[in-house]
Amino acid sequence: MRAGLPRLHAPAPGWSLTADVVVVGSGVAGLTAALRCEAAGLRTVVVTKARLDDGSTRWAQGGIAAALGEGDTPAQHLDDTLVAGAGLCDEEAVRILVTEGPDAVRRLIETGARFDESEEGGLELTREGGHHRRRIAHAGGDATGAEISRALVEAVRARGVRTVENALVLDLLTDAEGRTAGVTLHVMGEGQHDGVGAVHAPAVVLATGGMGQVFSATTNPPVSTGDGVALALRAGAEVSDLEFVQFHPTVLFLGPDAEGQQPLVSEAVRGEGAHLVDAAGVRFMVGQHELAELAPRDIVAKGIMRRMREQGAEHMYLDARHFGAHMWEHRFPTILAACRAHGIDPVTEPVPVAPAAHYASGGVRTDSRGRTTVPGLYACGEVACTGVHGANRLASNSLLEGLVYAERIAADIADRHRERGEDGAHARTPVPVPLSVPAPAPDEQPRKPAHPLLAAEARFAIQRAMTDGAGVLRSAASLETAADRLERLYADALDALDENGKTAEPGVDTWEATNLLCVARVLVAAARLREETRGCHWREDRDERDDETWRRHIVVRLDPGRTLAVHTTDTPDFPPTLPPARDTVRAAGTPTPSPQEQ
Repeated sequence: MRAGLPRLHAPAPGWSLTADVVVVGSGVAGLTAALRCEAAGLRTVVVTKARLDDGSTRWAQGGIAAALGEGDTPAQHLDDTLVAGAGLCDEEAVRILVTEGPDAVRRLIETGARFDESEEGGLELTREGGHHRRRIAHAGGDATGAEISRALVEAVRARGVRTVENALVLDLLTDAEGRTAGVTLHVMGEGQHDGVGAVHAPAVVLATGGMGQVFSATTNPPVSTGDGVALALRAGAEVSDLEFVQFHPTVLFLGPDAEGQQPLVSEAVRGEGAHLVDAAGVRFMVGQHELAELAPRDIVAKGIMRRMREQGAEHMYLDARHFGAHMWEHRFPTILAACRAHGIDPVTEPVPVAPAAHYASGGVRTDSRGRTTVPGLYACGEVACTGVHGANRLASNSLLEGLVYAERIAADIADRHRERGEDGAHARTPVPVPLSVPAPAPDEQPRKPAHPLLAAEARFAIQRAMTDGAGVLRSAASLETAADRLERLYADALDALDENGKTAEPGVDTWEATNLLCVARVLVAAARLREETRGCHWREDRDERDDETWRRHIVVRLDPGRTLAVHTTDTPDFPPTLPPARDTVRAAGTPTPSPQEQ
């Protein structure tokens, strides 16, 4: 670990827990990792930013993709994923996903998730964009994420896994050798600025979700402020592919000035036969791709944006009037309710839609076992970049990726725990929460100096800069303007640093704004460097794909001087995250070996 990396300015921890593993996040990835770690006998603590059942997973409408249907195979699923990824998928990572995926879904069902069934009693499968077969399992019609979340939350509570809710993770704790030693966090609502504590553990799993709130309009919930990616950067981890932000093609259009979380109109609606049309009723995606409205998301989003520009329109329409009331009410009740809540009735009129920020295909770089470039730090779900999604995520692969790679992470942590000769028999003993504890040992302090905190209102300036310059349509000029606006915000915060390394008052709003600026700077830096159009990265001034130069990944890390160090990989496949000599984690409470003992 390189010394001198920045941390967020925050009070010293006033309480602590000790565990074998701390999981940060309570979506499908985080809760699956926690359940598997607990089942392996590991003391497991789940830290989540809101309530346990309030993560991004619950907002997923469409479903989970896996080769579960008759005639479907993992090889076919692999092919569809590679095509959607536009030449940047790590093929081995995808192969793991599609081969382990079916059994992972079956285990999810065993955990208690109830998917919709056909009249014959098997899973009812649908199609979504980029899939050549019906392989999307769904629940409650269009409430798949909510059902998965319900099942996993109930399982976590039934197993007695320790949870800390309403807690914003701040920074990674590391030992003198740079290995993971836990996290600091702030429990919201525990006093204005006195809720900071620490969870000490030799393994940390980041499952914090996405960063959609970096844009003005997004399908992501308000908690999606890039906290995991920002923490990883401050810890010295590498992030990759952050320029590939997927803009969902069909988000309910609520007006040109709409901000915050916007209602999603699932791809499954098109999978069941809805048509994209302009104001004249013309199906403009026909002829643009063999799958028309069911082309991969990046192609559909570009098709919508092109038609909007040609016609000077603010949105297009999704026409599913031919479904009839019965199908809308039984297959898509959530979407129907959302539309009607905004004065639109899909049964009798086309639905106005436009693209909005939806999913980060990139994130914290990991290997096939979820390990990052920091020993003991893992990542899975949207916060991670496993190489599965490449330049554009295939519809409904996100829930599957979280499920499969969370299981692999738990297996790796359990294996390492056993290698250290610990049987985990103590894991079921409750860990008391001290009212107060001494400050962490010197080898477990977050790194200094402090990272400058932004004022809470900077969040809106960041979102406007990103929406204007780094949205669906990008160019050298727009990205340069965005970069300048972000750098001014950063420079102002640096200039305001006082002798204590403090700028804005520490608190949830200022920490979130600071995290958003961190990930926004990386996203724009990568987007400026990638001078081509590929997947969901659309450069108007470089409208062709350039495999010779750019069929590779952009990798970024934060230097001790707070500057961004950027490099590219040699191939579409990721190199190892850790050299063999560093491929270890340390048990909680185990002394760090002296140089003579190493």
